Amino acid sequence: MPSHQSVSNSNSTNFSTSATTETAVDLIDPRGPRFTAGITVVVLATTLLTHSWIPAIIQLIQFTIGGFVSPRVSPYGLIFRKIVQPRLKKNAIGEDIRGPQFAQKVGFIFAVLTVIGISTSNDIVFTIGTGGALAAAFLNAAFDYCLGCQIYLLGQRALHRA
Repeated sequence: MPSHQSVSNSNSTNFSTSATTETAVDLIDPRGPRFTAGITVVVLATTLLTHSWIPAIIQLIQFTIGGFVSPRVSPYGLIFRKIVQPRLKKNAIGEDIRGPQFAQKVGFIFAVLTVIGISTSNDIVFTIGTGGALAAAFLNAAFDYCLGCQIYLLGQRALHRA
C-alpha cells in the first residue's frame, strides 16, 4: 500500500502525494504553470507581431531554464513564487513537476525555431515556432489545458505498457 509523503516546494507550502517510499514526486503549485503561460502568451504575441529578437530571446531563456533546470526557478516561475503565490490561498493541491517541465522542453524547441526563423529571415520557420508555442501557451492560460503535459502523460503510458 502506498505511503503518504509530504513534498515541499521551495516556498514553504507543503503538498502531499501518494507515492511509494522509493518514489518521491516533486510537486509544484498548479497555478504557477497557468500564470507563466499567461506571460508566455503576451511575450510570444509580441514576438509574432514585431518579429523582434528581444521577446524571442526572453522566451527562449524562460523555456531553457524551465525545461532543463526547473519551472520553479525560471524567470516567470520566480515571479509567480515571489509575488503572486504569497497572495493566493494556500489550499492548492500539488501537481507533479515532470509534465510542466516537459512542456517547457517542448516550448524550448519551438523557441529555437523562432530564433532560427528570425536570424535567417525565414518567415515559415518563424511562424511555426512562434505560433506553435503561442497556441500551446494560450490553451494553458485560457483553459488550464497543458498540451505538453498531456503529451508527457501519453508518453509515460506508452513507455509503461511495453
